[in-house]
Amino acid sequence: MKRVKIVVGNWKCHKTPSESVEFVKELKSRLQGHTGCEVGVGPTFTALYPVGKELSGSNIALCSQNIFWEKQGAFTGEVAPAMLKDCGVKYTIIGHSERRQYFGETDETVNKRLKASFAEGMSAIVCIGETLAQREAGKTNEVLSTQLKGALADISGADMVSRLVIAYEPVWAIGTGKVATTDQVREAHAHIRAVLNELLTPELGETVRIQYGGSVKPENATEIFAVENVDGGLIGGAALKADSFMAIINAAK
Repeated sequence: MKRVKIVVGNWKCHKTPSESVEFVKELKSRLQGHTGCEVGVGPTFTALYPVGKELSGSNIALCSQNIFWEKQGAFTGEVAPAMLKDCGVKYTIIGHSERRQYFGETDETVNKRLKASFAEGMSAIVCIGETLAQREAGKTNEVLSTQLKGALADISGADMVSRLVIAYEPVWAIGTGKVATTDQVREAHAHIRAVLNELLTPELGETVRIQYGGSVKPENATEIFAVENVDGGLIGGAALKADSFMAIINAAK
């Protein structure tokens, strides 16, 4: 079946609110009339509201870099689902390797965040991926299966089909300049597809989009996006400049 590619810029801890608004103004004008793939940007929490206002009615989706699972309460520093929805967030990015590595994210908390996102009517990009040690130990497929099944525990098939994007991000390729070979990407995405087919049905599993993330640049985007089961990218550093991000979007088209 034909899956529409999706390219999302994860800005991580970059750009002030005013810088973020200026950036999306430029992006918006350059993407006017754009079709062929879905585009999203993930600013910091402090920039979500002004960026959401700027993107309202545009063809660029607003994404948050995280979400908390409780509706409200005494949780200092957390941001609740309704707060994100009110900013105009369409996609929440959940379980990024940096969240797992530095902030104690687990498969269980990824699952709680995913349920919260779906309950609030937002879609989600769930990140999974192995470390270099796990790959060298031959455990890539095992790690991907565990993370995927943990994230999707008790999630309805209807939500998976209509609201879920998976991002495969080999941890050793994020921000390092190292890129997985096309064979490594093909194998990992094929395995993820097989797990989705097992959790859903082969027919429904084919509808879920799987992005690749990990040092995607204008120079390698076309080759990566041509790999079977690669339905776009979750882009880090190359999404911070309009020229490089536009080149990657055009590669996806």
